[in-house]
Amino acid sequence: MLRSILADMSSSVSVDEFQALEQKVLRAVEIVKREREARAAAEAEAASLRQQLAAQAEAVRMAQSQIASAQSLAEAAQSKSEAVENQIQAAQSQVQAVQNQMETAQREREVAASQIAALNQERDAVRQRIEWMLHQMDELL
Repeated sequence: MLRSILADMSSSVSVDEFQALEQKVLRAVEIVKREREARAAAEAEAASLRQQLAAQAEAVRMAQSQIASAQSLAEAAQSKSEAVENQIQAAQSQVQAVQNQMETAQREREVAASQIAALNQERDAVRQRIEWMLHQMDELL
């Protein structure tokens, strides 16, 4: 089919015009190729970020479990003698460290969610550019 189109075009298109058209097609193909590679890279990065987000969610669940354990330890320690108060302070420090870890994990989760949203926007922009280029290629042919 392409040959018949080219045969029809050859009678009405000069060699220079044909070469210019060929260059445009080659550039369009290269652009599409680069856009596809960019899309694949963006999707790979999004998948990686999703994995990181899942790992961070698991870390948050573990941190919450650690907080609950540390709080139970602190309550039990309060009923003991003054010597045990040192253990209470240690448990409270552990609770604070775990809360800090949880807050850090939450911030990282929010950053990852933001990155995923940005990647989704970028993917949509790439998709629109590809559709626009394909539309232009259709117009060229």
